Amino acid sequence: MPALLWADNVSFRYAAGAPLVVEGVTVRLSDGALVGILGPNGSGKTTLLRLLSGTRRPSSGRVLLGDRALDQLSRREAARQIAVVPQETELAFEYRAIEIVLMGRHPHLSMFAVEGPDDIRIAEDALAATGTSHLAERPFHELSGGEKQRVVIAAALAQSAQLLLLDEPTASLDLGYQLEISSLLLRLNQDHGVTMAISTHDLNLAASICRELVLMRDGHVLAAGPTAEVLTPEHVKALYDVEADVQVHSETGHMTVVPVRRISR
Repeated sequence: MPALLWADNVSFRYAAGAPLVVEGVTVRLSDGALVGILGPNGSGKTTLLRLLSGTRRPSSGRVLLGDRALDQLSRREAARQIAVVPQETELAFEYRAIEIVLMGRHPHLSMFAVEGPDDIRIAEDALAATGTSHLAERPFHELSGGEKQRVVIAAALAQSAQLLLLDEPTASLDLGYQLEISSLLLRLNQDHGVTMAISTHDLNLAASICRELVLMRDGHVLAAGPTAEVLTPEHVKALYDVEADVQVHSETGHMTVVPVRRISR
């Protein structure tokens, strides 16, 4: 299947002469994929997500959206096809949840245009898809962490983009909200056909919902492929310097990772 989004042998450094933080990485996202990008702090996974979104341009290599180079598209063109959910959302002003979601329609509006009935309907549909319709009139800053994350995902859905890129979507959330967000992402992928790449530290989140994994360390890809083939004790050890027990959970049917001990290199 042809790639919907393709990072082809990309490398990136933040300044001339600085060390590469991503080096020679190739990642392909096909239509309907749900890919987890895993790695420790400083592995380059967030930078890779920025390269895939077009907010950073590779120092070498290329990123293609379909058959077009991503760096040849305007920000508005790219945003019509790629939506990004950051790890944290900081706002300078107070907004209601519905206003946050309507911001997702901006790439589809001409300059100085305001949202019309179709935009409002799309925003309401996005709230419904994320189970946040009841929060529409609530001030965003009053919402819980899990509610905020679901509203931000609704805003990404309102962009009507083909691709959703998420950076640590369950970071700083308690266990209940982690389950809620992971269930939401799986439903959006399976029922709404949203193609996703998720950057995360959470091995068990990735194991429970991702069909493919990319394991990164020190800017390089250690392994990539189907989750069942990639998520092995050997790869967890190489990735995190941790010996782990990897099994298929008897009730859920997905893989689980239990850290056993840290090792020294």
